[in-house]
Amino acid sequence: MKLSRIVAFSSSLLLGAALALTGAGQAQAAQSAAAVDYVALGDSYSSGLGAGAYISSSGNCKRTNRAYPALWAAANSPSSFAFTACSGARTGDVTANQLTPLNSATDLVSLTIGGNDAGFADVMTTCVTQSESSCVARVEEAKRFVDTTLPGRLDSVYRAIRSKASSAHVVVLGYPRFYKLSGSCIAGLSERERAAINSGADHLNAATAKRAADHGFTFADVVPPFTGHEICSGAAWLHSLNWLNISESYHPTASGQSGGYLPAFRAAA
Repeated sequence: MKLSRIVAFSSSLLLGAALALTGAGQAQAAQSAAAVDYVALGDSYSSGLGAGAYISSSGNCKRTNRAYPALWAAANSPSSFAFTACSGARTGDVTANQLTPLNSATDLVSLTIGGNDAGFADVMTTCVTQSESSCVARVEEAKRFVDTTLPGRLDSVYRAIRSKASSAHVVVLGYPRFYKLSGSCIAGLSERERAAINSGADHLNAATAKRAADHGFTFADVVPPFTGHEICSGAAWLHSLNWLNISESYHPTASGQSGGYLPAFRAAA
């Protein structure tokens, strides 16, 4: 056989093998995704408050199929999916009420927690209803809590998760910055107040990322995908203050869940 034919024949064999391996790899990847047992824990940013179409059986937890955990599950068809995230949850609520689905077979866990412990709702109420100086002072108070008290609470939650799901890949997601500074808003909070609130979110994210890393968990930062979609951006993925539905204020819209949280989780999962 001529050398050119040998080379051509060998190349065709290699190409066929590569295609076969690629197909096998794709099938294996699909099978692996389908074999995942996934549990979604956390607060309103995981339950989907603000995205609408709430599951009636979830009651005040305000879970929705528009939230990133349900969107990920719908796209990946895991072998099991438990959705226990609940609006208003603090760290103690997660350990007390949300961990039942976890076990040694759990492969994947997602979680947002800490904002309610740090007094997020009270910070926003203070900033909306009181003076600029009161707003800034309340943010600084929240930061001190994040520095002194929150780490221990996060440790307690993370240890409880690991004790029940010893081999799970745990993804801890952060919170977005709420405001685009020098943006399109012409009324409402001052720039100083908006900057203070953003700095509070950054402070909380940094502390959460540190504790997650120390426990061997993956931190997923949602600030990048939300950049350009903050309040005052003109294309917000977050609800501003809504007196008609106050609980949804400062929470992601359905677009915030699908365009902000879902890509961050998908990349980390």
